[in-house]
This record gives sequence, structure tokens and C-alpha cells, in this order.
Amino acid sequence: WICQARDMSDRISISINHGIADVKLTRADKRNALDPAMFTAIAEAGERLKTDPGVRVVVLSGDGPSFCAGLDMASMQAIGNSGGGDGQAGNAGSMEPGRITHLGQQVCWVWQEVPVPVIAAVHGHALGGGLQVALGADIRIVHPETKLSVREVYWGLVPDMTGTFMLSKLVRPDIARELTYTARIFSGTEGAELGLVTALSETPYADAMAMAADIASKSPGAVRGAK
Repeated sequence: WICQARDMSDRISISINHGIADVKLTRADKRNALDPAMFTAIAEAGERLKTDPGVRVVVLSGDGPSFCAGLDMASMQAIGNSGGGDGQAGNAGSMEPGRITHLGQQVCWVWQEVPVPVIAAVHGHALGGGLQVALGADIRIVHPETKLSVREVYWGLVPDMTGTFMLSKLVRPDIARELTYTARIFSGTEGAELGLVTALSETPYADAMAMAADIASKSPGAVRGAK
């Protein structure tokens, strides 16, 4: 087993213990809202974990009162007004050579590319891009009172971060459309009833870590093959 901790700017922390990669969004004062630096940090975290042979399972969570409240509209507006972000800030629409996703999509899709199971522990809010990031995980353990929403059209945006692709595989097509077109906020409890929440928990992070430990105890080759 390995034990290490890494901070990626001030947006993401990663610690790895006994094969469990504990990935935490650490912008708690902004409810882990997605600004350009957060987009870059999430995508880079996934890329690093894709090639780490010691990782058997990933737990993705948010520090503070929420998992992720969606786009940081003020910072994204500033990027738009300036004509785009530089490489350090991270332009959410930038494409890397050879990729099928741009950066804004990769923060969701990268968790499908990580070759081990990814469990999202969700509490507080998972709105818009925050829900899409959670939908990129293989399993979602969610507090019953979590506020969830495919929120983009409420802000005049198209939900194009690939999370809606996952959503369409989890719920009936008409339900996916209704959630997307109305942008309504629904609870974790309703999310479980609809099928996009794997399990409800009063302590989602603790239960996600317990599930991760169970998965990490199994044959790593078989689990990777199953993913």
C-alpha cells in the first residue's frame, strides 16, 4: 500500500492510502464552484490517477458545505469578457490534441477513463456542472437532502459537459429530458427514486470510504477488468 498527499493549486487535494485515492474539491468558501482553476485541477487529478498503478478505487468528494454548486458564474463571465483564459487559468473550452472532449467536458469524462471504480460522495449541493461531475463517477452515494439539478438552462447555458450522456443511461429518456428542460432542483431522495443516485446516506463520505475499502480488498486486476 502507499500513503501520500498532493495538493493541486488550492482547488484539489489527493491522498492515497491502502489503494484508495481520496480526491477532494477544496474550494469550500465558494461551495466548490467551478472556476477555470477548478476545471484544470479536476482534469489534472483524473489524468494523474489514470496512470497510478497503486490506486484501486477513487472517492470523489467536496470539502465544506457542498459537493459542488456548479459554475462560478462571476469568474466564467470574466473569462468570456476577456476573450478566453490562458493556459494557467484553464480555458474550459480548450481542446488538447487527440482528445474527444474539451476541458469543460473532461472534468466529467476523465472519471470514466480512470481504470478503477470512482465513487462520488455527494452532499449539500450538486448543481449544473457539479451534478455533471458526480454523474461522471461510477457510483454516487448521496445525502437525502442534497439539492441536485441539471441547472444549465436556468442560466441560459446548454448542459454539454457529458454528464447528460451519463444521465440518459441512468434514467428513462423522458425523465432525463424533463430534468434538463425544466432545470428544477430535486432532492437526493428523489434522485434515488429516479435512478441517478446509487445509494442514500446520512454520512455519504464515510459510506463511500467504507465501500472503497471493500472494493480495494478485492482482486485489483479483476476490478480493473470489470471497469
